[in-house]
Amino acid sequence: MTVGMVLEGGGMRGLYTAGALDRMLDEEIKVDGMVTVSAGALFGINYASQQRGRALRYNKEYINDKRYISIRNLLTTGNIVSKEFAYYTVPFELDIFDEEAFKKSGIDFFVTVTNVETGEPEYVLIEKPFEQMEALRASGSMPFVSKMIENNGQKYLDGGVSDSIPIQKAQELGYEKLIVILTRPLDYRKTKASESMINLFYRKYPQFAERLKNRHHTYNETVEEIIRLEEAGEVFVIRPSQTIPIKRLEKDPGKLEEMYELGVKDTELMMHDLKAYLEK
Repeated sequence: MTVGMVLEGGGMRGLYTAGALDRMLDEEIKVDGMVTVSAGALFGINYASQQRGRALRYNKEYINDKRYISIRNLLTTGNIVSKEFAYYTVPFELDIFDEEAFKKSGIDFFVTVTNVETGEPEYVLIEKPFEQMEALRASGSMPFVSKMIENNGQKYLDGGVSDSIPIQKAQELGYEKLIVILTRPLDYRKTKASESMINLFYRKYPQFAERLKNRHHTYNETVEEIIRLEEAGEVFVIRPSQTIPIKRLEKDPGKLEEMYELGVKDTELMMHDLKAYLEK
């Protein structure tokens, strides 16, 4: 039996996912592959490297460090999240990512990126995170506050624009069991974004702009499909049991920990059912 996992993004709401994954590490839940997007990729990769607590630790430590996330970064570099500090200094020097453990895990780890020219999602298999850091960075590069990442002559931004919850890709990969971790509660539905702002920023990229304008439709349709699959017993879903007011780029370490602990708690309460689903 093969087990796949799908991880939604959501900025610092992704610490809910980090908490859920850490609780699963405690129980030695094994998966064969992970299809991730945005914060789901950036925080979820620590599951494959088995670095329990790392996502919460470095975010609490550096969230108010201007080198990490700041308006100053945005004004001086075009990226609100620092390329050098967040993606290179932290994982290479300050809170080192265990690439060897990642490689030994045997997990096929996919990150979702959006091709800005075509507006289509692309799914990158990460085999050497340190060498493929720009793919991880592209997956988490939010529109409006990030510069496009160029790779092989193509331009990329946040994978969540084109595939916010990449469950269809996971199904296509053929996993027999699927665990889906969402960062919004059951009743959440996305609302329409400002078309004038989209046109202002991305008028030269009409396919990408169209994706942004219709993102609420595709997101909500995917949520409804996941609910249908869940009710049919075809997927196992972990989602926040309550709404915690938290910004996409939340700066309050207490809020970050609260989101993380909710992920731990919800997964703990669902652990018996999760194991039953995997064993069935």
